[in-house]
Amino acid sequence: MTATPATKALDKAKIIYDVHLYDYEGGHQIGEHAAEAIGADPALVFKTLMLEVDGKPGCVVIPVAATVKMKRAASALGGKSAQMMEVPKAERLTGFRVGGISPFGQKKRVPTAFDSSALDHERIILNGGQRGVMVELTPQTAIDQLNAKYADLIG
Repeated sequence: MTATPATKALDKAKIIYDVHLYDYEGGHQIGEHAAEAIGADPALVFKTLMLEVDGKPGCVVIPVAATVKMKRAASALGGKSAQMMEVPKAERLTGFRVGGISPFGQKKRVPTAFDSSALDHERIILNGGQRGVMVELTPQTAIDQLNAKYADLIG
């Protein structure tokens, strides 16, 4: 595996994580496909979404099968309203391609919030910064590394 900005950031912070590789297939339900491809319970696999909160960038990490509640996300990130960031802007801001966006190693660190359900698990699986690369680590480690908040982001 080639190192990604996400795995380099984790290595630099001396964080212990496992890597899962799979054959990426674009389209819808990317997270569910990734969970199936690596043989993981989908409840443990979380997706990274880039938002604009009151016009400013933000990041939320939620279970792959869930839908973010924008009002909750905005509130967790200190704003009043949120919307999905347009793909070209998300890719420019993070340095990653959609389908490979990781909360770790983004070009510009932005406020980040995890859905509180992440804390229900010993380990969670997140995108590793490249399509077909996932990283597994403890949710508290991920939250601490990103100086993230956690809140109920899904409904």
